[in-house]
Amino acid sequence: MVKVDLSGAAQFLTEAGPDYALAEIAHKTLSDRTGLGKEFTGWLELPQRIKDTELPEILKAAELIRSRSKALVVIGIGGSYLGARGAIELLKPIPGENDPKVFFVGNGLSADALSDTLRQLGDMDFDVNVISKSGTTLEPAAAFRIFRVLLEKKYGDKANEHIFATTDAHKGVLKGLADEHGWPAFVVPDDVGGRFSVLSAVGLLPMAVAGIDVAKVIDAAIEEFKALDLRSPENPAWQYAAARQCLYNKGYAVEILGSYEPSFRFMAEWWKQLYGESEGKDAKGIFPASVEFTADLHSMGQFIQSGPRILMESIVRFTHSRDSYVFPFEEADSDGLNYIAGRDMADVCKVAADAVKEAHISGGVPNMVIEVPRRDEEGFASLVCFFEMACAISGYMSGVNPFNQPGVEAYKKNMFRMLGKPGAV
Repeated sequence: MVKVDLSGAAQFLTEAGPDYALAEIAHKTLSDRTGLGKEFTGWLELPQRIKDTELPEILKAAELIRSRSKALVVIGIGGSYLGARGAIELLKPIPGENDPKVFFVGNGLSADALSDTLRQLGDMDFDVNVISKSGTTLEPAAAFRIFRVLLEKKYGDKANEHIFATTDAHKGVLKGLADEHGWPAFVVPDDVGGRFSVLSAVGLLPMAVAGIDVAKVIDAAIEEFKALDLRSPENPAWQYAAARQCLYNKGYAVEILGSYEPSFRFMAEWWKQLYGESEGKDAKGIFPASVEFTADLHSMGQFIQSGPRILMESIVRFTHSRDSYVFPFEEADSDGLNYIAGRDMADVCKVAADAVKEAHISGGVPNMVIEVPRRDEEGFASLVCFFEMACAISGYMSGVNPFNQPGVEAYKKNMFRMLGKPGAV
């Protein structure tokens, strides 16, 4: 289970400390389904639901893809790809010998990026997993047309056998196409918003193709959500949500999420969507940003240490490293590094993290540490459940609907009008 250490934020909180009474109310609002957006809280039971329904078919589809293809092209944007990409880069940053390469497209409109992906794909055998609730979002819809053409050129009348759709269960353009062409179709649940959907087929199919044990992920998520139902200030989701709201009320309006594992980068991108889209509304919200330590200490470190005091810092730390590497001894000590000779690099990194924490606190940056035992399937599941639960509680504590995103449509209207889409205004 995730643990939260607030010792580095204690001196920056109000005298009363985190408002756990309000966190309790927010948790009850969430669990009783009495708050704004209650119709989108199905993620709370999603792991058990998936285990009881779609999981066997997801695993079957993943095994088929793994048996015949060298690549899977995942087409989606926002919550339709960030969770899966975060999971794969965290858990499988280097594909195994028998693992297909997973490409993520449809999350932008860059011709250069598309061309780069096509060059990497080359003449590999590949399958496509297109993920969209409606099938009409421009970026993934455009990419899907392009890759459907490629499939038809490569496989002819067998092209449809290489397409897997993850979409609405009953309606929408993509659902209609799947029914018409006989594509296997998985469900984007009606009661789960995209940014909360990683533990559905949206995230699980690409993860399984990449070689991640998604059955283990789901079992761990079921147990983590049970543990996070604790109605007490000992609940790490309460601690994190209440502390960040307390700091926000004192003027710390930007939260930077960091980790000392480079493989965490896209998990941070998933977190940014989760919190930005859930809390940034009604002229309220903590701005979510991310850093990669120690690298960004040599680029953003100055701003964090000595810039305007609007930052709070949350650090994800994995207690146990996957691997061990002992720093070598050199007789001549020509580089002067023998003072760390014989020490495991994981230990050196831990000391660096402790030093950074101390420096940032002394510089006026509240510091929260989110501890995860290991960088594995259970650790990933724990982080997802923890961040989702804390996000919903934090949103309700701030008085917003954590499950809508009314501001997302503004740019689309302008874009469709400028591109000349029929009926656009």
